[in-house]
Amino acid sequence: MRAWILDESPGSYREGEVDDPPVGPGDVRVRPVASALNHMDLWVTRGLPRPPLPHVPGCDVAGVVESVGEGVDHVAVGDEVVVDPAVSPLAAVIEHGVDSPLGPGFQIVGEHRWGGHADLVVVPDRNVVPRPAGRTWEACAAYPLATLTAWRMLRRARLAAGETVLVVGIGGGVSTAALALARHAGAVVHVTSRDAAKRARALELGAVGAHDSAGDWPVRADVVVESVGPATWDRSVRALKPGGRLVVCGGTSGGTVQLDLPRLFFKQIEVIGSTMGSYPEFAHVTRLVDQGLDVHVDEVLRRSDYPRALERLRQGAQLGKIVLRHDG
Repeated sequence: MRAWILDESPGSYREGEVDDPPVGPGDVRVRPVASALNHMDLWVTRGLPRPPLPHVPGCDVAGVVESVGEGVDHVAVGDEVVVDPAVSPLAAVIEHGVDSPLGPGFQIVGEHRWGGHADLVVVPDRNVVPRPAGRTWEACAAYPLATLTAWRMLRRARLAAGETVLVVGIGGGVSTAALALARHAGAVVHVTSRDAAKRARALELGAVGAHDSAGDWPVRADVVVESVGPATWDRSVRALKPGGRLVVCGGTSGGTVQLDLPRLFFKQIEVIGSTMGSYPEFAHVTRLVDQGLDVHVDEVLRRSDYPRALERLRQGAQLGKIVLRHDG
């Protein structure tokens, strides 16, 4: 098959041919119609993490079932599907249920296993769901990883209607999905960004306040959604109300932060880590997308334009998801 391939990590991608991924018992092989970029596409080129090599990137995929393995009876060739990028072993599903990402053996499509910037991708049959009716291929490729991650973050933070949410660093897929999900939950949403155009766009998407990341944030939030890290961490903590919850899924500005312990215990705040999501959580966000949840697509490019898409992602120029079409 044709694919974007990473031969070394650290390294760079090349477009070329690689053996078709085999279809084992319980597997589904999908021919992508659209796939979307994530920061994982960049991180694996830096060895952070270093994936099994050679590697095919692409965490987010929507496409058509090309073949199925032995024992698969609820998915058929020709079905239009979306790939759940969070792969939990059945033992972890049985033991942990909605918290299956906590179990051993958790994998992410496009990181631990080959992804979808290719002609074909193979996942367990439990990792495909019917394509939400009425949504474009681009929207279906854009929502899986980011919306799943944002939903689990807000669930773990126990967000309730009427509460105030601060989304730090609006622009990426997770932060944009958090804005949409928090609004859907009845929360009052503020955002931050260094980019005036992104702040203006966030207001159009329903934020009630949009603040310069470099300035003061006149917000007292019940929940802060963090994915930036050291560059914003102290102000994120300061923005919490007493008893507030800061939930974090990443650190695009670095991996180490300082936490003022007196502020932690005197304000009785919580710091919550969150990664990806479980099968019930993916089913829930898929229902929300099917019902019309906003999925913001920044730009649609041809798969052959992957290097240009990576550069836009590297520069942080996007608001929402960058999607690749595989039929042009």
